[in-house]
Amino acid sequence: MRTRRLATALIAATALLVSACGGTDTTARESAEPKSGGSLTWGVETEPTTLNPHLNGQSNTKMLLRNTYETLLARTQDGGFVPWLASGHEISADGLTYTFTLREDVKFTDGNPLTAAGVARNFTTMQDLSYSGGFSSGPLSNLAGVQARDEHTVVFTLKNPYAPFLDFASGFDIISPAAFDKPQLKSGGPEIAGTGPFILDRYVKGQELHFRKNPDYNWAPSIAAHQGPAHLDEVTYRFLPESSVRVGALTSGQVDLIEGVSGNDASLFRDDPEYTYQTALNNGSPYSLYWNATFGPATDVRVRKALNAAVDVDAVLASIYRGQRTRGWGITSTVDTPFYDKSIEKTYGADTAAANRLLDEAGWTAKDSDGFRTKDGQRLTIDLIQAQSTVRDQREVLLQAVQAQAKQNAGIDLKLSYVDLGTYAELRKKNTFGSIANSDTITGGIDIENHWYPSSSKGTLNYSRAGDPELSAWLQAAAATTDVAERAKQYSQLQKFALVDKSYALPLYIPENQIAAAAHVYGAGFRPYKQLPESAYDIWIDRG
Repeated sequence: MRTRRLATALIAATALLVSACGGTDTTARESAEPKSGGSLTWGVETEPTTLNPHLNGQSNTKMLLRNTYETLLARTQDGGFVPWLASGHEISADGLTYTFTLREDVKFTDGNPLTAAGVARNFTTMQDLSYSGGFSSGPLSNLAGVQARDEHTVVFTLKNPYAPFLDFASGFDIISPAAFDKPQLKSGGPEIAGTGPFILDRYVKGQELHFRKNPDYNWAPSIAAHQGPAHLDEVTYRFLPESSVRVGALTSGQVDLIEGVSGNDASLFRDDPEYTYQTALNNGSPYSLYWNATFGPATDVRVRKALNAAVDVDAVLASIYRGQRTRGWGITSTVDTPFYDKSIEKTYGADTAAANRLLDEAGWTAKDSDGFRTKDGQRLTIDLIQAQSTVRDQREVLLQAVQAQAKQNAGIDLKLSYVDLGTYAELRKKNTFGSIANSDTITGGIDIENHWYPSSSKGTLNYSRAGDPELSAWLQAAAATTDVAERAKQYSQLQKFALVDKSYALPLYIPENQIAAAAHVYGAGFRPYKQLPESAYDIWIDRG
C-alpha cells in the first residue's frame, strides 16, 4: 500500500456532530485552507431507479441527487430548521397555514428564477396521482391548497392541523417548473434542472453519474462549511454494488472515497492513517421484516409471535456484521430522539421454546421430510419479498441467516425472493406476499404513518397490512398536536401494540452509512439529522 501524506483540513462542523468518526485524528486536519478545483470519484453501492427526486424512494441514493436538488429549509443536527431556498417561514396559530418567503437571488441551472409559482407547481403536481403514484396519499393528503401570494411568497393551507407538515414541506426537493414539460420528467436526468451546487450532465446506466460545478451557486444554508460555489470542479459517482469491489477500488486508488463498508472491512480503514473512516446511524425506521397479517400463515397472531421468537437477532447481527451494526427494537431509529422509546427494548425477542409452543397451539404440529412444520398437508411457508433495487449492506446475507434460524429453531420455511420493481409492485397490489423487508429514512413521524396507517389510505409502506382502528387513532392524535411529548406518548402506545401485542413486524437493525476516504479527501461527512451521506458541496482535495 503506497504511502500518502496525511495533510490537515477543515472538517465541516456539522459532519463532526453527525458522524461517529473513526480512523485518522480529525483534530490534526482542521487547520488547512480548502483548495478549489479538481475532480473526485466516489464509489457507491446503489444505482438510482429514477433520477427524479420526487419519485426516488431509495434513501441510499439521496446523496447523489442532493448535489442538484435542494429544499426550502435545511435541518440542524437536533432537528431544527434553518433557511435555505426559503429565507424564512411562519405557521399560523391554528396550525392551518404555512407561509414561506423565498430568497430572491436563487435560479435554477436552466436559467429560470426560483419563484413562488414554481414552488407551488412542484407541490400541486405531486398531488396528481398520475405523476406521483402512492406518494400523493401521505402528508400531501392533508394539503387543501398551495398558492403564490406574490413572486416570492408561497402559502400552504391545510385541511386540518398536521404536525409533521413542516418536516415534509421543508424537505421536499424543488425542481425547475420547466422540467414538468420535459419528456425525461419521470426518469429524471440532465433535462431536470435544480438549484444545487452541481449540474447533472451525464448518466451512463449501470456505470456512473457525472456532475459538474454550478459556477453561479451562492445560496448554501448557514450550516454548510462554506459559501459560494463548490470546491470541486466535477464529481463522478461510480456504481459498484459489491462491497469487495468498492474496497478494492479505494485501496488501489481507482476511486477517492466509498460509501457502504461491510462489517468485515471496517478494520481496513478505521485505524489506518492513510484513510478516514466515518459512520452514522440513519434516522427513520429500522430495517424490519413486516409480516403480512392478511395473507398466508401470518394471518394467525400466534404464527407472527413465533416468527419473532424464532430469530435470535443479536446473534445474527454479530455473525454477519462483526459487531458493526446496531440492533433495532422499535418502530423508529434509536437516534430519533423525539420519538424513540427505549422501553420497547427486550420486551420481546429470541425464545425458541415459546416459538415452538405457539406453533403447536396454532396447529402446525407435523413436520415434512425437510424438517418444516406442516398443517393439513401444507408447509408453513412465509414468502419474504425484497426489492432488488434496495438490497444493500449485505442484507441478502442477513436474510439468509434469518432464514436459517427460522428453520432450525422453529421449522418455519422462510422463502426468500429478490424481485424487480415491476414484480414488487404487482405482489403488493395483489397482496400475495408473506413478508416484505424494508427500512426508510423519512422523519418527523411520517415514517410511522407510512407504515401503520391502513394500506388503503395513507399507509404507503404498510407491508404488514395492519388495519386495527387503534393504530389510526394513535396516529391521528399524534398528528393533531405540536406537543412533542404528547406525540411521543401516542407513538409509544402504537409501538407496543404493533410489535409486542400483535407482532406485525420484526425490527432487525438500524440502517447506517459508512464513508471511507483516502487521506487527500476533506470535508466528506453526513447530512445533519437524517444522517445520510452529504453531497459533495463541502468536499475538497489536496493530493500533496
